[in-house]
Amino acid sequence: MPRIAVVGSVNLDLVARVPRLPAPGETLAAGDLRRVPGGKGANQALAARRLGADVTLVAAVGDDAACDEALALLQHDGVRLDGLRREHGHPTGHALITVDDSGETTIVVAAGANATLDVSPDDVRGADAVLTVLEIPDTAVAAAVQHATGLVVLNAAPARALPSELLRRIDLVVVNTAEYAAIEGLDAARAVAVTAGAKGAVLRRDGREVAAAQPPPVDVVDGTAAGDAFTAALTVALLDGASDPDAMRRACAAGALAVTKAGAQPSLPTAAELEAVL
Repeated sequence: MPRIAVVGSVNLDLVARVPRLPAPGETLAAGDLRRVPGGKGANQALAARRLGADVTLVAAVGDDAACDEALALLQHDGVRLDGLRREHGHPTGHALITVDDSGETTIVVAAGANATLDVSPDDVRGADAVLTVLEIPDTAVAAAVQHATGLVVLNAAPARALPSELLRRIDLVVVNTAEYAAIEGLDAARAVAVTAGAKGAVLRRDGREVAAAQPPPVDVVDGTAAGDAFTAALTVALLDGASDPDAMRRACAAGALAVTKAGAQPSLPTAAELEAVL
């Protein structure tokens, strides 16, 4: 069982279903409003746990009622939370999400306690992989990378500029096509996986494409956590010794499964569900 330390964000998602995404200045009536555990760090921690990894989440939450809702599925599925900080005087992070009938989304994140996260060497030392995201401060990302003793994976979302010296220390960066175009110098990392939704994904090592995969056809319900499922599945597969093509195939399948259900964390597939679709 690979050991993964996820250094990232925890949010409570407020998800509204609408027939289509609103235009600027437009008001639409939502079909329903759901409160769902989310946050890219928490999503990827839960996804990796459901795929069989031993996962510790290093994150910051508020000392409020939203915290309990945001952590519910992590606790249920056995993600280790001894690296969790409860920040008095700060709210738990929230994401405001609209999902239309085709599964397209818009997402606005209020960081809350996520913006206070700091990382110590003990948080990540000894893990087979450290997985981090950009919904936390740059200092936390840099510390996670610096102190890691195993595989270092960065899901570079939401996109922002990254120092080249940081990228050179990262074994794998995962981005979608828009993020790949927006962040300069990503190929300084040892490997970059670029996702393109239903069109599949490619893996680049040292600036050269070495593997590609297509997701299985699925009915799209909600695309919120597809990238999180992809990133976790790719990390777990590489730790399990899968070849680049097989790891990419598994990651694409996990991402596809995640879009077939509503909500971020409720949609994340288990190992058995992934094996079945493969």
